[in-house]
Amino acid sequence: MKVTIDIDCTPQEARSFLGLPDIKPLQDAFMANMQEKMSSGLSGEDMEKMFDLWMAPGLKQAGQSMEAFQNLFWNAAKSSDK
Repeated sequence: MKVTIDIDCTPQEARSFLGLPDIKPLQDAFMANMQEKMSSGLSGEDMEKMFDLWMAPGLKQAGQSMEAFQNLFWNAAKSSDK
């Protein structure tokens, strides 16, 4: 037996129903901070530091963070074609 339930709600309503926190204020603050930094001109070194923070500790070998990040996106794009 197979039962299908369709629920029509917004993402905010779904988060509220599931008891998940509303992180929109945090996202807004982060994006405002990133826009300010991008406007003031991030250097290549700053971008590398940012990617190092985002990558898993095992991937943070010297100079490989950016490459690992690009590979992550390429692999995701390739798998979505299937």
